[in-house]
Amino acid sequence: MSFDYVIVGAGSAGSVLAARLSEMPEAQVLLLEAGGADSNPYIHMPVGFFKMTGGGLTWGYRTAPQRHANNREIPYAQGRVIGGSSSINAQVFTRGCPEDYDHWAKDLGCTGWSFEDVRPLFVRSEDNDTLGGPYHGIGGPLGVSTSAAHPLTRAFVQACQQYGIPYNPDFNGRHQAGTAPYQSTTRNGRRCSAAVGYLRPAMGRKNLTIRKDVLVSRIVVENGRAVGVEIVEGGRPTVIRAGSEVIVSAGAIGSPKLLMLSGLGPADHLRPVGVPVVHDLPGVGQNFHDHYGVDIVHELSGPYSLDKYNKLHWKALAGLEYLLFRKGPVASTIVEGGAFWYAEKDAATPDLQFHFLIGAGVEKGVPSVPSGSGTTLNSYTLRPRSRGSITLRSANPADAPVIDPNFLADPYDVKVSTEGVRQSREIMSEPAMRRYVRKEHFPGDRARTTAELEAYVRQYGRTSYHPVGACKMGVDAMAVVAPDLRVHGIDGLRVADSSIMPRVVSSNTNAPSIMIGEKASDLVRGNRTGRQAA
Repeated sequence: MSFDYVIVGAGSAGSVLAARLSEMPEAQVLLLEAGGADSNPYIHMPVGFFKMTGGGLTWGYRTAPQRHANNREIPYAQGRVIGGSSSINAQVFTRGCPEDYDHWAKDLGCTGWSFEDVRPLFVRSEDNDTLGGPYHGIGGPLGVSTSAAHPLTRAFVQACQQYGIPYNPDFNGRHQAGTAPYQSTTRNGRRCSAAVGYLRPAMGRKNLTIRKDVLVSRIVVENGRAVGVEIVEGGRPTVIRAGSEVIVSAGAIGSPKLLMLSGLGPADHLRPVGVPVVHDLPGVGQNFHDHYGVDIVHELSGPYSLDKYNKLHWKALAGLEYLLFRKGPVASTIVEGGAFWYAEKDAATPDLQFHFLIGAGVEKGVPSVPSGSGTTLNSYTLRPRSRGSITLRSANPADAPVIDPNFLADPYDVKVSTEGVRQSREIMSEPAMRRYVRKEHFPGDRARTTAELEAYVRQYGRTSYHPVGACKMGVDAMAVVAPDLRVHGIDGLRVADSSIMPRVVSSNTNAPSIMIGEKASDLVRGNRTGRQAA
């Protein structure tokens, strides 16, 4: 079996790459995905997010014991399905602020990745139903919607304004600071994952082959060049050859894992686990980091939140409304509103992000409320300073790697996380929200003093599902890929997904991952402008 391009991973970036590269009629493209089809109906209902933070559509990962978070092993959901995490996430559409990308380009050696460089790629990807102008696209593959906000979401946005956070109609415009309902990656009341937006329209092309439920065991390297990948079929290893390039888009965890299984990584780590060293690349698996989120939960004084739809008759009514009109609770992403604001007054851009959920117990590990009607407010540090690692547990491709984001290792992260909880409480006590709230359920009386808040942050914080960095882009000794996404020291091999981010963007990471797929496709094609599909 031989193709021009072999893409490993059908997640956010991989789906984009498969669609864009198969626009070249002469190119034979193979997309390999370890998970199955995106046929689960919960994927396509926006509200289905709450069903998918654990279970069969994820890899079932847990972190290593977190030394600075009371040695907890934290569940770590990552999508294992066509569309990757874009098929299971909360569909929040944010990009980060322009300064994030300018920092990559100016300070971290990532030439060609400034905001003005990548802004056209964001615009090209987008099909926005409301916003236009220089920051937004209309007619692109990725559906982006402004949904009708729930009354509680509107109340939250008003409470933020009462707290002093100004209204901002566009988090993805010139300035990020402010509060508003989020736009979401939905279209006509349905989730628009990267698979739906990019891959599905390309599936009829004769030059695109998609294979599901295929685990890639290693990249095949001959004489310093990636020439294909090895998979196991029927208990036997099979090599699929790539005439032009192998592109690894296996995600923030899967990509560094695959490189190391292929002998591309730190020699002093690979040898002890039994992997022959092909190329000593010390940065693979390092610089791993994530947004550390902390939740507070409030019990409401009446059945105001989406929690009431847990009851059978309300659930049936909601289902009927959705079937007839594509509206109502099933069309809600649950995470409808938010804010970007400051923990430190001298920060150049917001250093906190808030997500307001119109329900309690929505995500795995977050408590529900006794009355059955609650809300959740999540906050996290936008630019964490703690760094961890991805390392191999063994040379067996079926074994999960050791995932260590090293949460809260830096005192700055503890300080800002604690301030996020304090501000969350203040926002929820403003009059616009207070009229709905019976009491703070969690942490409640568990945390009043600063020391108690810090203890709460360490005990109950968790991933925000934004891991990045373990195949970082750059030109220094620990960089894994160059700005053109080629792996340093190996020909014919690129990495294109969130693992290449040298520093996490100040927002959710799905839209930036799609942009990385767009950028990678241009780099691979040599910036060709023709886009006529086979």
